[in-house]
Amino acid sequence: MHYVMKRIKNQRKDFHHKLSHDLAEKYDAVCVEDLNLKGIAGGLHFGKRIQDNGYGQFLSMLGYKLEERGKYLIKVDRYFASSKICSVCGNRKKELALSERTYICECGNWMDRDVNAAVNILKEGKKVYKKCA
Repeated sequence: MHYVMKRIKNQRKDFHHKLSHDLAEKYDAVCVEDLNLKGIAGGLHFGKRIQDNGYGQFLSMLGYKLEERGKYLIKVDRYFASSKICSVCGNRKKELALSERTYICECGNWMDRDVNAAVNILKEGKKVYKKCA
């Protein structure tokens, strides 16, 4: 069993290296949400599964590969309400359950919740970058 776990760990690490390399080659800046994975694991009852995905390790790899190339890893504050803000009109929902997988706004915007959040993280990341530059 130990061999299988080590093999899976190495496969994940290899994948993270390749993906971080590709992103660092293609983009001048990458915007990510600064997640509190320990808080998510405990608060949402995901347990160790959320920590096993290696997100922290991946961000570390991505960060140093971008830095080596003179590029930027921009972390958006974890308290930024990326999922609750409409990426089209800027309207902010007071409540949005995790079970709601589609973001629907009064303005007519209708899109996948994660895509909406990603657009908002990109917009916020650009603002963060401008403040730091």
